[in-house]
Amino acid sequence: MGSETIKTGRLANGEAQKSVHKERRGLSSNGMNGKHENLGSNRAGTSSSGEDYDLMMNTGDVDGNLDGDVEPVFRKARQGDLTFQDIHDNRDFFDEDDEDDSDWEPVQKHVELIKWFCVNCTMVNLGDGVICDLCGEHKDSGILRLGCFASPSSQDAGCSEVESEMKGKNKEMHSQLSASNSLTAIGFDERMLLHSEVQMKSHPHPERSDRLRAIAASLATAGLFPGRCYPISAREITREELQMVHSLEHIQDVELTSHIFSSYFTPDTYANEHSACAARLAAGLCADLASTIFSGRVKNGFAMVRPPGHHAGVREAMGFCLHNNAAVAALAAQAAGAKKVLIVDWDVHHGNGTQEIFDQNKSVGRNGAEGSCVNIPWSRGGVGDNDYIFAFQNLVLPIATEFAPDFTIISAGFDAARGDPLGCCDVTPAGYSRMTDMLYTLTGGKLLVILEGGYNLRSISSSATSVIKVLLGEGPGSELGNIAPSRAGLQTVLEVMKIQMNFWPSLGSSYAKLQSQWGAYCNTRKQIKKRQRTEPPIWWKWGRKRLLYHILVRRLHVKSRGKPSLHSS
Repeated sequence: MGSETIKTGRLANGEAQKSVHKERRGLSSNGMNGKHENLGSNRAGTSSSGEDYDLMMNTGDVDGNLDGDVEPVFRKARQGDLTFQDIHDNRDFFDEDDEDDSDWEPVQKHVELIKWFCVNCTMVNLGDGVICDLCGEHKDSGILRLGCFASPSSQDAGCSEVESEMKGKNKEMHSQLSASNSLTAIGFDERMLLHSEVQMKSHPHPERSDRLRAIAASLATAGLFPGRCYPISAREITREELQMVHSLEHIQDVELTSHIFSSYFTPDTYANEHSACAARLAAGLCADLASTIFSGRVKNGFAMVRPPGHHAGVREAMGFCLHNNAAVAALAAQAAGAKKVLIVDWDVHHGNGTQEIFDQNKSVGRNGAEGSCVNIPWSRGGVGDNDYIFAFQNLVLPIATEFAPDFTIISAGFDAARGDPLGCCDVTPAGYSRMTDMLYTLTGGKLLVILEGGYNLRSISSSATSVIKVLLGEGPGSELGNIAPSRAGLQTVLEVMKIQMNFWPSLGSSYAKLQSQWGAYCNTRKQIKKRQRTEPPIWWKWGRKRLLYHILVRRLHVKSRGKPSLHSS
């Protein structure tokens, strides 16, 4: 009875819809109305044949109001003798619009794949989670507002306890500072943030403006800049200055991008209409910082610039780099009076552009001064503080001391930092501060640090902050003890020393000492491997062959005790 009521109600509610088709089908409105009156008075009844009442009413409605030419067709339909030709000739009668199905849609399950990119490392994450699977950063963290001081695992909630605490410390620190303490200069200009990739590819480009934003946020939160550091005004490098480093064709190619909405020098080296200006500003800041530091107006400086530069060669841009900022700074220092300039590039990638540019410069490169270009190629990934500092102690510092520079430039790529998606190494902020401190004393503090790579915002901002604190005179922390390198790190240092000791005699004594250390290391490894080879499988020890295991162990023990006496005789 319930289902019948539902069907009847549907027909009654469809009356207005059916009336639209009455005239077109040749049906009588009066006849239709009469049938609906009967339908209303016998709503819950059934026909004598036992069929649902609404079906009988529908059939009777059509059967009693047919035109003469349509009646045979309907009769055929009831008898099951209808042909396709009959349907075609009477297609108006068989119109299927009796019930409006314009709002009908097939049942489909739309599965939307949620995809978001981590603000910290740019890696893609799938699903509705809020923590990056790669770096553990919250998708809405405050790293662009507080830098490395923001909580990595929670959402930015405006003014936090960390921010309030840092402001209190900064006020106390500023009250104790005098003008003579502001001897570290920072080079930065917001126009460098406009350099960006116009159209994102599979994921955000790692060399993005957020890198500078995160560093600036960290320095501001720590009260270093603005605050304890001296700002230097920016200027665009001149074409004449650039021609001392790059070919005219390369300079013109970069300039051309200012008239193009989006362009690429290589598949990963992009440019937009603001890129040429940003590159000139970066190079100009580095040049002015170098001359300002060497002249003594400030003690040292940090160039917070982009695009980076150490891959840009004489004739081409590549590796995210347009103009070589370190090379420009080195020549600016020499123009200010420096005779020997040391460039230390600790970026995880080879500074091929810088090496190419100074191949023809005796005061920095290797033309007529073989051994002035020293590369330390790590043989594996995951290199951390110990290997880097070990290389500094045994290679970088001895060579730098013998070279005796009067100005030092660090191409500071932080892509060897822990968590970097491209470098995949493990250097910590403490490691970077230690390396900076080692180079700080070489030239009496005349040191310029230039930002190169580094693509994890938390790693790059915390590392840069630690380096700048060393420039300001803060110590790197506890003294280092005996640094134990990895086996691969020790081997790399020995291989480089073997070549470079031909040009730097001071490496000779260290090389002999490290060789003996390497020999002892290899002997230890051999003994460990030998024990591993003679150790029976574990399933012998507890399986059905345990008796054979005990016999074998006893025989090996007897042999090992008998060997010394045999050798001694």
